[in-house]
Amino acid sequence: MPAGGSFNVPAQAYNRFMGRFSEPLAAVFCDFAGVKSGTALDVGCGPGALTRELVERLGANQVSAVDPSQPFVAAARQRFPLCDIRIGVAEALPFPTNTVDQALTQLVVHFMANPVAGLREMCRVTKPGGTVAACVWDHAGVGGPLSLFWEAVQCLDRKASGEAQLAGSRQGDLARLFAEAEARKPEEASIRVDVAFQTFEDWWEPFTLGVGPAGAYVAALSDEGRTSLREECRRRLPAAPFTITAAAWAARGRV
Repeated sequence: MPAGGSFNVPAQAYNRFMGRFSEPLAAVFCDFAGVKSGTALDVGCGPGALTRELVERLGANQVSAVDPSQPFVAAARQRFPLCDIRIGVAEALPFPTNTVDQALTQLVVHFMANPVAGLREMCRVTKPGGTVAACVWDHAGVGGPLSLFWEAVQCLDRKASGEAQLAGSRQGDLARLFAEAEARKPEEASIRVDVAFQTFEDWWEPFTLGVGPAGAYVAALSDEGRTSLREECRRRLPAAPFTITAAAWAARGRV
């Protein structure tokens, strides 16, 4: 399912890179999706940012999860031993039809090989009347958590594509994908989280861990190129400490 960067990395690396944003996002996303009771499936769970929020709201025995990354599944199983966490991809979910009351996917649609097929699978495993929901960072705008990084990259490397072209990363994309997947009454909204950083290095260092498209880009640079990019990012950020407001597009629909 993941594409355009590496997610076959230790769970600790992902948590240091994106966990600082995805963990607070999970609460806002669950509020948007209306998660209050019943059973839930976390599609593309990673190390478990959304899984944790679902467990806190519903109880561990009410939550299932799936991810294609063996390191992430191992980490999630260790964190949540009472949850049913399986290896698998969104486009072929390893769960029976009409399994859960709600299926959610956080920061995953844009890395699905076939987003419509993945969302259709989420609808399949959700009971009639249940909810499917997804969110993706606003990579096509200026408010995503990686927007400043990719702006700095493209200042130095005009050929770099960034992540703005990925599915769901611009207004209207998720609602369209939900409609194509035949989810009923799709609704879309912008959701946001604030993340504080005490130093510039606190912000920069996770980009060097090789996670996702941004990490893969940094890993491929020469030492000189990496230094140039780091200093261009430093120039664009406010003096530390600073806060990044990260925006995502979220959509929900009914089965």
